[in-house]
Amino acid sequence: MSTMKKARILLADDDPIMRELASAKLTEAGWDPSVAKDGREARVMLESDRFDLLITDLEMPHMDGFELTQKIRSSDHHNELPIIVITGTGHSDAVERAFSAGATSFLTKPMNWTLFSQSVRFVLRASEDQKALRVALEAADAGARFKESLLSMMSHELRTPLNAIIGFSQILNDLFEQQDDHLHKEYAGYIVDGGKRLLNSISDILLASDASAGPLSLDEAECELEELLEAAQSELSKTIAASSVTVNVIVDNKDHELQCDRRLIVRALAKLLENAVKFSGQEAKIFIGATVLRNGDLALFVKDNGPGLSSEALEQALQPFSQLDMSLKRSNEGLGLGLPIVKAIAENHGGDLKIISSPGKGAQAMIVLPKARLLAAASDGGVQMTA
Repeated sequence: MSTMKKARILLADDDPIMRELASAKLTEAGWDPSVAKDGREARVMLESDRFDLLITDLEMPHMDGFELTQKIRSSDHHNELPIIVITGTGHSDAVERAFSAGATSFLTKPMNWTLFSQSVRFVLRASEDQKALRVALEAADAGARFKESLLSMMSHELRTPLNAIIGFSQILNDLFEQQDDHLHKEYAGYIVDGGKRLLNSISDILLASDASAGPLSLDEAECELEELLEAAQSELSKTIAASSVTVNVIVDNKDHELQCDRRLIVRALAKLLENAVKFSGQEAKIFIGATVLRNGDLALFVKDNGPGLSSEALEQALQPFSQLDMSLKRSNEGLGLGLPIVKAIAENHGGDLKIISSPGKGAQAMIVLPKARLLAAASDGGVQMTA
């Protein structure tokens, strides 16, 4: 490797014969060595010049190899410099101390010069690999930050014109309805529905971006359980009607109230209900409800009798931008953010998303929230959810 042949190596040793022999071997191997007679001189050279590797004896006057290694590791400029320490045979405790101080590798005296050159080559190659890995990780982090910033910026920028499109197309829709112009009313309806769907996708991207960047900001309030369930159904009224599914509501105790961010919880329930409708087929039965579990936690659930999920498919579905087509009719709509968003909302409320499913046996998704969020006493015993 060309970078290793040109590597600059600093050798610190108080033995002049050792310095001369080691320097000759390094030069013979194609490297560029410099020498220092003790740790103090080596440190001065490190401060004024750049080196790719330090080879240091542990026992030296003025500043030994232990102290030199510690000072290098505490420096912002040289803390990633690879260090090979040299010690006498039988000094295993010295090697352990050197590694504790931050040494990369070690060699023992009397020196095996073949092993010496191979060790230097190995450490230099490992150092180059680590540098390449750090660069790749920094590039990946920068790319991830750019992606998140771009998603957030585009989401905000697209919302304003979309709101205008939806608003004015809704005015056209109402106008054509007053004029009994059913054809143009239908066209305007397509614009409204398409705009709303696109706006919903943009909102999903923005929410997913916010969730990945850190904790979501919650606008908490006291909410009635039954009202939350009704609001989730209302958001999907057209979809439910078009699919001819039957949605049954089950609430253990209607007196319970929940401390939560209403908008986010309704959104999460709507996502679960949307999946159930999409994957259950025409005229299916779906259950949405709330129950107190035996440990006192609250489960907001959606249960369907669709085709169900294998454990592998479920793991895939929980990954952002992943899509699964389980419906009887081909359908690829959506960004694959539904379940990841629900999970993020649940976790930001101190809870979790749990899904019980197996192929051919439907699926039951539960947003499990801590009992501390319930504002009424839990019912005795509760109800254990099962698939």
